[in-house]
Amino acid sequence: MTELKRPRVVCIIEARYRSSRLPGKVVKPVMGQPMLSRMIERVSRARTLDAIVVACPDGPEDDVVEEVAFETGVFCFRGSENDVLARVVGAASANRADVIVELTGDCPLHDPSLIDKVVSDYMLGGADFVSNILPYTTPRGTDVRVFAASALAEIAERSSDPADREHVSLHFWEHPERYTRRNVTTEFPEHASDLRLTVDTAEDFRLVNEIYDALYPGKPAFTLWDVISLLDVRPELRAINEHVQQKAVR
Repeated sequence: MTELKRPRVVCIIEARYRSSRLPGKVVKPVMGQPMLSRMIERVSRARTLDAIVVACPDGPEDDVVEEVAFETGVFCFRGSENDVLARVVGAASANRADVIVELTGDCPLHDPSLIDKVVSDYMLGGADFVSNILPYTTPRGTDVRVFAASALAEIAERSSDPADREHVSLHFWEHPERYTRRNVTTEFPEHASDLRLTVDTAEDFRLVNEIYDALYPGKPAFTLWDVISLLDVRPELRAINEHVQQKAVR
């Protein structure tokens, strides 16, 4: 009997130095290490991943991002800055990915158990795209999107929509007639989805540092539950960035 090959699951972290609202954010220090390093530290605890890859632009400005990736012990794939879709497809091909776990490098509070939950749900089959964002069931900045590398490569061949080229998995969300989607439910409180844990502004970055300062020294592997509990008992922290508006995809 032929043994079935387990799909190779590769987490691809989209990261770049340039940012319109907070330039260089992915290399800004959090507890003495670049923010991207802190994110990789957390993501690497996920048990369902076979590899982690940083996909960054190929311009000289992003050499520092590549250095952070290598210093943190993960591979870096470099490609187009503006065609992020092509960059991620290239990273997937270079690392023999069957399944892509898409993350963005401005989310240093990812919870490895949540990543495992979404990946495990995808592995059950029956869906082309599995996430926790349709609708959001966890804070902004803990987004996990899982899909087949082959499906993304087909989208890259077919779509010339600038939004698709910039927002890698957008095509899956916007074409339910073509792709079966499934959303993962969680036991987090309803208000968790209202929290903002991504970094796009100086206020976002300040909140992340406050959370790390409060939790990391006593528990480096702090969980998303720990973060939510902290913000519940210290609402002044939650207020730091609650006014920040997420940029629209379209």
